[in-house]
Amino acid sequence: MRDKILHKATEMFLTLGFKSVTMDDLANEMGISKKTIYSHFENKTKLVEESTLDMFWCISNGIDEIIALAKNPIEELYEIKKFVMVHLKNEKSSPQYQLQKYYPKIHEALKKKQFEVMQDCIKDNVKRGMEMGIYRDNLSVEFVSRIYFSGVTSIKDNNLFPIQIFNMAELTDDYLEYHLRGITTVKGREIINSIINSN
Repeated sequence: MRDKILHKATEMFLTLGFKSVTMDDLANEMGISKKTIYSHFENKTKLVEESTLDMFWCISNGIDEIIALAKNPIEELYEIKKFVMVHLKNEKSSPQYQLQKYYPKIHEALKKKQFEVMQDCIKDNVKRGMEMGIYRDNLSVEFVSRIYFSGVTSIKDNNLFPIQIFNMAELTDDYLEYHLRGITTVKGREIINSIINSN
């Protein structure tokens, strides 16, 4: 039951937003009493915290599986982006923004975890791209990995990129292309163009 509550809560938080979903909404949606929810999670903050962690590990494991396929680094980044967008339901409700605004401690802890996991993943991606000649050979791996993380985080900031103006799916596409065109060689750009044309 605990897992069922967690999965349904995560789904509702992503679709409707962390602030918008109440414990009553969750109980009604599941056809259970609020008491049942509280027997597993002492309060909504605890449920939000566990839900974001659950989502984080689910996405991290999925990214690991994509990396294990050993695709070329450009294709790998497109696959990861696609996978994350499906799991975050295109972030229609801007859950990241609500998390940041109403649960800042949870948001900070999550961002720290994301940074730790993404740093290794992106550094490895950049090194392999340079070895294969599809990324420029004069890149600072440390700089590129951090600027990439910084950008990925910034496009989810509702103050900088309001959802009334920017569509999250298009924004992530635009950002990934912007990032890759800055670090690729002619050979790499051919791969980007073929991926964009096939989409």
